[in-house]
Amino acid sequence: MSDYNAVLARNTEHAPTGIGPYSQTVAFSHYNHISAQLPIDPTTGKIVAGDVKEQAGQCFKNIKVILESIDHVMDDVVRITIFLKNISDIDAVDEVYRTVFQDYVPTRTTVAVAALPMDTLVQIEALVSNGEGTIPEAPQSGDLIRVARNTEEAPISLLSTQTVAFSHYNNISAQLPIDPKSGEIVAGGVKEQAGQCFKNVKSIVESIDHSMDDIVKVTIFLKNLSDSEAVDEVYATMFSGYVPARTTVAGSVSPMDALVQIEAVVSHGDGTPPQDPEDARKLVIEANNTDNAPRGQYSQTVAFSHYNHISAQLPLDPKTGELVAGGAKEQVGQCLRNIKAIVESVDHGMDDVVKINIYLTDMADSDAVDEVYTAFFPGGVPARRTVGVSALLEDALVQIEAVVANAEGTPPEA
Repeated sequence: MSDYNAVLARNTEHAPTGIGPYSQTVAFSHYNHISAQLPIDPTTGKIVAGDVKEQAGQCFKNIKVILESIDHVMDDVVRITIFLKNISDIDAVDEVYRTVFQDYVPTRTTVAVAALPMDTLVQIEALVSNGEGTIPEAPQSGDLIRVARNTEEAPISLLSTQTVAFSHYNNISAQLPIDPKSGEIVAGGVKEQAGQCFKNVKSIVESIDHSMDDIVKVTIFLKNLSDSEAVDEVYATMFSGYVPARTTVAGSVSPMDALVQIEAVVSHGDGTPPQDPEDARKLVIEANNTDNAPRGQYSQTVAFSHYNHISAQLPLDPKTGELVAGGAKEQVGQCLRNIKAIVESVDHGMDDVVKINIYLTDMADSDAVDEVYTAFFPGGVPARRTVGVSALLEDALVQIEAVVANAEGTPPEA
């Protein structure tokens, strides 16, 4: 990758360090990616005493300290993702959340997972605007503004904004299968619920003068892994030609006991002010696939502007389409080899990776993961998230997704 627009990894001693081979924050272009924060007191290196409120409070304190160390503030947060061990803790966490975001609220995803590192009750990560960009000695558009918008055609929440745009991306809050008119979960099974989630996403996207073809990445959270084929049927009706990058996370519990929850990352060709309106839609989405990695009902990588979004990779041998033999180490290695093959197919390298998300069916495999992971990322540069899930497709032990820098941008080069 060019040194002109470089990946910038940073750490501060005032937030937890040494809990894994990753950086606290990694900036590239106009976004900072904050590693998922556990409720660790940085002075002791231990989980804070108390219940979920104290743990959530410490997670937010750690995020705040990291942001302040890079001259940013909590109002620069574009997206918050909250992982809970117990969905019943959501009200308690929301109490803390309201004290952190009192006026502006970012987009948000909240989901309960099977396990979290160090057996904590909560883990929180943030995506943050980076108005100054990462081109050395060139502030770029330091006065870029964040644009937060809602429409009555989709469910409205006091705890999240439906879409927050910054620079060339719109970030959409995870949508539950809620009828915006009634405020209730729609009747029916997972097909009806997935359909409503996509209707809500579509309404939000259209309210900001975009379309479903502008979606770069979709993440689907399922309560039951067995529902994946039914959701795929609905998905196929939404993306009949171009298909975005995708991650499916099973074994998750969503608010209101929904069977499915869907979030989206959307291109924003016109950018946020003061970028010139006449530049609208000139940037193009570039979807790519390679035979050197497994193929599926998604694009392996979708680039837009200065980022490549890699679909979550299972430990499948691309030649056979089968799960590789062995345990967690072998499976982690295959996932990362698949990512490497995809990244190299678009003329990039593993040192361009900005963020890694790891899903494990057994958190006891974390040490084995780190052993293999370090061979691919010896400098520990990418930001990272690790969560435990109850099951993965193909009965895999691990699934890994990546966000990758794209210094050259998509045409017309920006």
